[in-house]
Amino acid sequence: VDLDTAKQELEEFIPHVRSISDSSIRKMAGRDLARFKQFKKQGIAVKFGRFSQKENNQIRKNVEEFLLITGIDSAEKLLFTSRYPEDKETINRLKAENLFCEKLSEGIPRPWRLIYYRARKMFDPNNYKGRYTKEEKEKLKKYHALHGNDWKKISEMMSRSNLSVAMKYSEIKSAINYGPWSKEETQKLRRAVEEVIRKRIETEDANSLSSSKKSHREILIDFEKLYQKLPWTEIEAKVGTRYWRQCKQKWTTILTNKMTKGQQLYRGTKGLQAKINLIKRLYEMKVEDANEVNWEELSNTIGDVPKAYVQAKFYKLKVSCVPFWQKKTFSEIVDYLFEEKLPELQEKL
Repeated sequence: VDLDTAKQELEEFIPHVRSISDSSIRKMAGRDLARFKQFKKQGIAVKFGRFSQKENNQIRKNVEEFLLITGIDSAEKLLFTSRYPEDKETINRLKAENLFCEKLSEGIPRPWRLIYYRARKMFDPNNYKGRYTKEEKEKLKKYHALHGNDWKKISEMMSRSNLSVAMKYSEIKSAINYGPWSKEETQKLRRAVEEVIRKRIETEDANSLSSSKKSHREILIDFEKLYQKLPWTEIEAKVGTRYWRQCKQKWTTILTNKMTKGQQLYRGTKGLQAKINLIKRLYEMKVEDANEVNWEELSNTIGDVPKAYVQAKFYKLKVSCVPFWQKKTFSEIVDYLFEEKLPELQEKL
């Protein structure tokens, strides 16, 4: 398939495909297009975002079956072949002969690349090594000074995963403040978010508007652009004194206050009513996994708020009300809240 046709066909499944590099599109045309069409025939949409428990189980099953077929003796060898130079040639041959790409992605309606990254995260023994010691943090700073953002190289030197070292460096590279946000920090955050949103909208508009039209109009910001898929590591760098997760949480709080005109949605009778509505709607949805919940739709149940706000409130509910919630499935947590907590909240109201 030529490049333009590939873009056109993939656009049906991946709306943002034209912002992806040509080399990635060629790979997707080979690995994903036929699968996506097959899923469409079955009425299954292509998914993005967090992987559900069901998808994680399917990846485990696919990896285990591939190991049985090929005789490769570990998932680490299969997914991190470069760590085993003496076996590399044999493993790569077995992967090619037994259609590794097709087997790994079987039954999962997502781009192959995302499935592969997820599998690597799940099966990397370097990914679950607990907290970084003081010595490790110092080593990480030293290696970064020598090798920059070459996380692959640094991860090998530290025996930690690529993702782990990149995230940890992001956290320790500057003096992070963990106390209440100062007025100055909040202003920096607002400016940083405004800059990245403006830059994104101007880039998008460059193709659709002439410069003369652009100079005579206000930039109208789509509601979703205010909190979805913002480049938080870039915002973190602009703020300078806060870790990216803190920036994201603070921005959600600012937005919520703006959108609700400062009303305290989770206080008093309004708070009780919001919790009741949230539990009822989750119960009615009858979904098996948190990733299948339409949080956007749920945010209307509580009020005009960002979906991150609703997710945070659900987290607080399960942690404070559901005993041994870590050992329960999502549907068991919702059932418990509906059967045990809901009557109590209704009585209070």
